[in-house]
Amino acid sequence: MQLTHGFARAAALAVLLAGASPMALMAETPADTLVLADAIDDIVSIDPHEAFEFSGVDMNNNVYDTLIELDPVKPDELVPGLAESWTVSDDGMTYTFKMKSGITFSSGNPVTAEDAALSLRRVVKLNKTPAFIITQFGLTPENVDQMVTFDGDTVTLTTDKAYAPSFVYNCLTAGVANIVDIKTVMANEVDGDMGNVWLKSNSAGTGAYILKSYKPNEGYVLEARPGHWRGDAKIKNVFMQHIPEGATQRLLLEKGDIDVARELTPTDIEGLAGNPDIVVKKDVGGQIYYLALNQKKAELANPKVQEAMRWAVDYTGMTDSILKGLWVVHQSFLPEGFLGALTENPYSLDIEKAKALMAESGVALPLEVKLTVRNNPERLDIATSLQNTFAQIGINLVLDVGDGAQGLEVYRGRLHEITLQTWGPDYPDPHTNASTFAQNPDNSDEAGNTGYLAWRTAWDPGELHAMTDAAVVEKDTDKRRTMYEDIQRKQRDTGAFVMMFQQARQDAMRANVSGFYAGGSTDAVTYWTVTK
Repeated sequence: MQLTHGFARAAALAVLLAGASPMALMAETPADTLVLADAIDDIVSIDPHEAFEFSGVDMNNNVYDTLIELDPVKPDELVPGLAESWTVSDDGMTYTFKMKSGITFSSGNPVTAEDAALSLRRVVKLNKTPAFIITQFGLTPENVDQMVTFDGDTVTLTTDKAYAPSFVYNCLTAGVANIVDIKTVMANEVDGDMGNVWLKSNSAGTGAYILKSYKPNEGYVLEARPGHWRGDAKIKNVFMQHIPEGATQRLLLEKGDIDVARELTPTDIEGLAGNPDIVVKKDVGGQIYYLALNQKKAELANPKVQEAMRWAVDYTGMTDSILKGLWVVHQSFLPEGFLGALTENPYSLDIEKAKALMAESGVALPLEVKLTVRNNPERLDIATSLQNTFAQIGINLVLDVGDGAQGLEVYRGRLHEITLQTWGPDYPDPHTNASTFAQNPDNSDEAGNTGYLAWRTAWDPGELHAMTDAAVVEKDTDKRRTMYEDIQRKQRDTGAFVMMFQQARQDAMRANVSGFYAGGSTDAVTYWTVTK
């Protein structure tokens, strides 16, 4: 029944979405159309200054552009977007961007420095969830008109202090910094919403594609813009369908009814092995799996106990079995692909070493500890593995199982003992994770700094706090990279966390599809690079 329901929904969607053709669901997709299946029910909004979920940001990456962009082929490299060049003042507080000429929005309106400045002002004044990425430079609704200005073909951004230029530039590549057609957007303003409601179902960008139709929890259709400033996209239409079931996606892919399947399970991937019509493209994602050890429990604040736990995790055993194709061993808080991310993984399962460390700790054994874990098959599998190996070194994990909201409430209230969690970066700069894993400005219960994972874990990172403050203002990018490497090593080896895995991605596609880039740890898919 699940497969039948999936096919029925996909076929119905082909008819319902404006501009879509039922031909897209036949045995071979049209040569000018890219048909994808994914789970896109995470979308809250597609207004680029409100969108903060993976699927919405993916779509907007193809509809809008930023002043500075990440190279889709090398997603850690900055390249010009709507700005052809940029400079920073000697005091490190004023950034000037020179706009490219001759670019238009999908409406035909020319792109101006005024549009760019007013777009950034809109982010701050609208103040939706991702606005903090821009407001962290000291911008407020009250001062943003003075801090973000335009003159002729230049835009200036003034910050409240001298940050590392790479920090500012990286933040400006985030989806929230997309430039919108202000004239069109404000022409659709209702009750002072700055066009927010209109942008939930329309687009006003400079991207390679225009939004033709979007239906929440069903899908969207994009159409290529002729004469795009990067060059015309090779694929005229992009047809995204919300089909969350991996088994359904696999069957559609094998039949040729879709070009790309983005939610296949490891079992589905294994089932495609040997099929000459299918290729699997592997990449990494931005999420990190970790254990947080509440420092209010004295035994968990013991450095020897912390180290013993790091040697009592069956990292490769899990990634070779229950997590195969979904996660890879990664023992640092910065995902691979970020400036300064470490690729070294010094810890492995060594029960004898872990036993010796527990003996040195002086802690009475067996030690009983509650492990808070979300009621999710993958997480329960990880918890069971940990329960098995930890028991061998004298630590008895008692599973405290609940839904995701319950687990987060316990964690945010510092009421856990150990909790199994994941964390994903908010923007493509190392400060996004360094600030939360290695900073804690006030460790008191009253502070309520739930945005800092160190606070949630009741851990005082000591000198790491100042090291992180120094890294975010370091102007020399190479030196800044080294600083984050040092911060990660110290946090990994002495912090109240056990860092374990980084998300892996496996996108399966028809063999005739090439140039599909998932964006690595920045999770920004590009369709304009695809050919068939």
